[in-house]
Formats: sequence, structure tokens, C-alpha cells
Amino acid sequence: MRGHISAHAVCTAIRDDIVSGVLAPGSRLIEDILAARYGVSRVPVREALRTLQSEGFVTTRHHAGACVAEPTEQEATDLLDIRALLEPMGAARAAVRRSSAHLKVLRGLVRLGRERARHGHPADLRQLDGWFHETLAQAAGSPSLTALLTQLRRKIEWMYVVEPTARVGDAWDEHGAVLDAVARGDAERARALMAAHIERSLPVHRLRRPAAAAVSDSKQPVNTARARN
Repeated sequence: MRGHISAHAVCTAIRDDIVSGVLAPGSRLIEDILAARYGVSRVPVREALRTLQSEGFVTTRHHAGACVAEPTEQEATDLLDIRALLEPMGAARAAVRRSSAHLKVLRGLVRLGRERARHGHPADLRQLDGWFHETLAQAAGSPSLTALLTQLRRKIEWMYVVEPTARVGDAWDEHGAVLDAVARGDAERARALMAAHIERSLPVHRLRRPAAAAVSDSKQPVNTARARN
């Protein structure tokens, strides 16, 4: 049922495969092969590649067509600098605009994060950390800012490995402090605490090495159902 899978779903699936390294930096993205891989026609693939090019995940080369982008070390460094500017702004906006539903979700995430940190569940903590930051971005009440922060986190995940650290419990205490400031409506404190939290997280970010081989010409169909919701 190729016609029923949207360009948005295909875009999400390709982006996920780029971020996870399944589609390696520099590998060619051939429309026919991608269409077979994701079980769709070329039309949504073409639209998806245009979107991913605008986001910086894909580039176009003369005589080669669309390829997975190969970000430079400077571009990767810039991402962390941009995050250091935008996330504190988002926390400050969240302190003013958050809803009771946002606070309920954030409190639940902090409670779970602290519990998992005590019992040592690194896989769970990574996912919970992502949900915390995404929910806080949504609480800022700005679709544009939320979209920027979401794209920024995806790119950082693509370009960096976050090393395990002994201060994982401290990180969740920092999340809790940001949440307290947001709950009290203290925008400046929320901004300052988030800025400090990001600064302390910088040493655990390590640039990924490019994958040795491209896999973009794999013809094995991929289930895009995960991207439809």
C-alpha cells in the first residue's frame, strides 16, 4: 500500500536512519533504492529528501545527487553553542507559559529519572532525558522554538556520543531544580539553571567517527509504521 505512507512518515524514517548511523555520512541516497527500502513510491522519498536537505541532514552533490551530509567538526561545535543559547531561553519561556499538564509530565519524568539513576539504568535514563527536554521545549508555548530545539537535539544525537558519567544523579537533580523554577514561574532562575546544566554536560559529549561503509543501497524493506504517529 505504497500510496498511503506520507512524505512526513518517510522523512521521519530516513532521518531516524541517518541519526542512528544506518545511513552513514557521505552515503548516496538514491530515490529508487530508498523507495524500495521503505516500501513507498519515489514521490514521498523526493519530498522527504528536500525536507531533510533544508534541515541539514542531506546535501546534494554534482553528479552524485542526494547524499547524507558530512558535518564538519566546526558545525558540530556550533550545535552545542546554539543549544547553550536556545535551551535556557526555552526554560525561561516555559516558566511563564507552562500548563498544569506540562508540570505533571515533567514531575513524573524527574521522579522516574531519579529512581533509575539510583538503580543504574543508563538506557532508560537516556530516553527519559530526551523526554524531559522535549516536554520542557513544548512547555515554552512556541511551536517555532519547539521545532528548533527538537531538530537541534536530533542533530546533536547524530553527531555526538554522550559518554556514561558518574554524575548522572546530579544531572537529574539539576533537572529537578529547573522544574522547580518553572513551576514557580521564575523565568530568570529557570534560564540560569538550564544554562548551568548544559555547561556541565559539555565534557561528556564526544564526536562520533564516520561509519566505515555506506548502506544506503540496501533493498531490504523497512517498516515505516514507527514514523506514522
